[in-house]
Amino acid sequence: MTTSPSAATGLDPQARHVLELGRQADAPPFETGTPEEARRAYDQGFPELQGEREPVGSVGERTLAGPGGSLVVRIYRGQGAPSQAAPALLYLHGGGWVIGNLDSHDEICRWFANIAACVVVSPAYRLAPEHKFPAAVEDCRAALSFMRDEAAALGIDARRIAVAGDSAGGNLAAVLSLLARDDRIPVTAQLLLYPNTDAAQTADSYRRFAEGFGLTASTMAWFRDQYVRDAGDIDDWRVSPLKTKGLAGAAPAFVAIAGHDILADEGEAYARRLQDDGVPVVLKRWPGQIHGFVSMGRHGPASRQAVEAAVAAWRSFDPG
Repeated sequence: MTTSPSAATGLDPQARHVLELGRQADAPPFETGTPEEARRAYDQGFPELQGEREPVGSVGERTLAGPGGSLVVRIYRGQGAPSQAAPALLYLHGGGWVIGNLDSHDEICRWFANIAACVVVSPAYRLAPEHKFPAAVEDCRAALSFMRDEAAALGIDARRIAVAGDSAGGNLAAVLSLLARDDRIPVTAQLLLYPNTDAAQTADSYRRFAEGFGLTASTMAWFRDQYVRDAGDIDDWRVSPLKTKGLAGAAPAFVAIAGHDILADEGEAYARRLQDDGVPVVLKRWPGQIHGFVSMGRHGPASRQAVEAAVAAWRSFDPG
């Protein structure tokens, strides 16, 4: 894949280095194989991008009775988090609804737990195409209900739960914040890292960064097509939250944008719509970064800095 000189102007050194590693690996695009092959390739590659796992106060797993069977959640208590009535974060991993798992986003969850001195719950939600939309949404909704219902046992404050996620996880977090609004479940913030908000995939950033910047337009189309049941799902706001009729009353939002990312424009558009509907928004741009940069902590400081910015925004929304 080639990168046009004009589009590549201003790339961060971290992003350039990671893209060069990808060129050297010369792995086939996910869409040329099966979902199982994509998962194996992703699982082999993500340890080379992420840094050392920093210690947290505690980490363990629970198995819940989810909508589609057993649902495993990993629970982190950050260093400095109070033993009772701690703030809590539901973190939803990215991976195009097809790849990714609890281990692939373990580093990010540990950062959030420690930086925010909070409890992080991360569910191993069902993946597509074996489990099409709305399976992932249902599992994430069940995880949020678990946090609310078991708050005392978890040592968290049910009134101080935020949701977060990256990429497809950011999509799920945005959808979940709207469902929580409608369910009257208090959510203090939605922390969206380069979220997918419009499955139509027609924004201009799909053209500007179609190839050569990590996540390609063709791979994103493949992810979407694995996730949806049919073309009609693309216009469902639970797939494309940008298409929802109204965002008023949704949780205050932090939105992180990578400047060289096919999802940049729809992330910006979602932040604007939230603001237009009166939702408090902190919009933070990393102009020289590429999609997925928060999962690349081994190669530069921007990854952890993005989590620090998200936590700062969360605290501004919920000063405790």
